[in-house]
Amino acid sequence: MEKNEIFKILNENPVFYLATSENGQPRVRGMLLYKADDRGIIFHVGTYKDLYKQLQNNPKAELCFYDTKNNIQIRVSGAIEETNDNNLKEEILAHPSREFLRQMKAAAGADNFYKTYAVFILKNAKAVVWTFESNFKPKTEIQL
Repeated sequence: MEKNEIFKILNENPVFYLATSENGQPRVRGMLLYKADDRGIIFHVGTYKDLYKQLQNNPKAELCFYDTKNNIQIRVSGAIEETNDNNLKEEILAHPSREFLRQMKAAAGADNFYKTYAVFILKNAKAVVWTFESNFKPKTEIQL
């Protein structure tokens, strides 16, 4: 599978599970992807969340996406970086799927909101694609 095919599957299946580590204990939670493209895999989180602290302490993580229509699982791993790109933050806020963020911003006020809103990008990631057909075959990492 090619990089752009993987990005397409991720964007069409934006709910993913993110695994981090806290004091040697794995932590997994469901997340909502903003976008996967040549910039990387982009998502956001509140700075008041445990997840934010976990990524600050250990940016290595794994994301797991599942395409239910085609029974394809894609695991993506690497080091996640926080970005302070305000243009990207505004792009995310303007997206039709992020009404909840706009409501949070209106309620908190812009200054307070931007202190509690962090955007992360997983760059230079490696993906492993799993299907029933490939279940017993050796894993192949795909550079994203």
